[in-house]
Amino acid sequence: MNWSLFEQSVQKRMEKDHIPGMAVAVSQNGKVIYEKGFGVADILTNEPVTTNTIFGTGSISKSFTALAIMMLEEEGKLSIDDPVKKHLPLFHLKGVKDINQIKIHHLLTHTTGLGIIERNEQLNKLSEHVNYLAEVEHEIFGQPGVYLSYGNDTFLLLGAIIEAKTGKLFRRFMTEQILNPLQMYRTSYSLEEVHKSDHVATPYKYSRENERYEKLNWPALGNYEVGGGIRTTVIDLLKYGELYINRGMANGKQMVSAKQIEKMWKPYFEMAKNSHYGYAWKVNDYHGITLVEHNGVQQGVSSNFGFIPEKNIAVAVLTNVSNVAADVIWLEVINTMLNIPLHTQRFLPVPFPIKNPKALLGTYVPKKGGRLEIIANNGELQGKINGEVYTLQLGENGSYFFNDTLMPIRFYFDQNGKAWAVFAGMRMLRKQE
Repeated sequence: MNWSLFEQSVQKRMEKDHIPGMAVAVSQNGKVIYEKGFGVADILTNEPVTTNTIFGTGSISKSFTALAIMMLEEEGKLSIDDPVKKHLPLFHLKGVKDINQIKIHHLLTHTTGLGIIERNEQLNKLSEHVNYLAEVEHEIFGQPGVYLSYGNDTFLLLGAIIEAKTGKLFRRFMTEQILNPLQMYRTSYSLEEVHKSDHVATPYKYSRENERYEKLNWPALGNYEVGGGIRTTVIDLLKYGELYINRGMANGKQMVSAKQIEKMWKPYFEMAKNSHYGYAWKVNDYHGITLVEHNGVQQGVSSNFGFIPEKNIAVAVLTNVSNVAADVIWLEVINTMLNIPLHTQRFLPVPFPIKNPKALLGTYVPKKGGRLEIIANNGELQGKINGEVYTLQLGENGSYFFNDTLMPIRFYFDQNGKAWAVFAGMRMLRKQE
């Protein structure tokens, strides 16, 4: 394993992508075999990052919530095939004719059929969020299970279900039943605890316009802590990874059965060839092995964490800056562990001629925020996001990828062969007429 080559690549990327600090840790068969801090936790104090430094994790947190649902199902308190309304009687969505069609399974896989919902971080009681979702208008793409569109607001309903079935506040249940048994003592949902801890990374974003770092406040999140509230270290994340590698066993105790935990990385929804979504995990077939992973994006957070069940390998990458490719760094760690070329990528796009570009061209927008423009330039199909232009390449099964990020793109066509929507960035975007 050539860790020096990996570290050279990291240093170049940190300079190029303006990453102040980063921590990386790897375990195999229950032993930490590589751990290293890069850069600084705080620019002003120059405190170095260590593998004991606390970072935000963003959506890595979602698998913790999904795990709790698996545990409650094993106890007989619910079934993933239950309608959400069975456990949340006030659950209602405008425009949805049969609310009982939306199951817990659809919350776990982001396949409710809804588009992006406007965030409301002012709410701190999950019961209030159930009411909020009943009041706002929704963009509906289709029946549950047909389309995947990443949704924080529907995912946090899992936290409301956990509270309803346990009688405990979400973060208390999660701490008592998951964090403490795993001895993740540097991990918390509480910002108060984070602020009282030592060796905590300062969140930043880099302004390319001003060419400087801007310090950010830790986001309070409110109810969104269900899907993004874990603050932790790379070493604590490896303890969490061992729970999956050991099929539910931790510190001599079977916390959840192997059957339940393996259900979490089943390939429930295809995003691209050999790439699926499970229960709060992305599942990729990669050189004959399974990459189970999830990234996290938040103010001052870019993260990626996951494991290879066949190799008993777990890998954690945490940074303290917004909008950098932690998943690319994570894959370089995996490639180092597997002794394959460092910059090998997850997907294999191939060049293609544009046969009918007019069917794809146009502007695709969610109901709230962001936009994707598909344009043709000298016979080349391109995608424009936030002012950045990327060439699109065809994947092996008709899906597309942005050439620089290799993010899966899938177009959906009407009966006339014209694209009416696109799946990009884990969300459905409707074509603007």
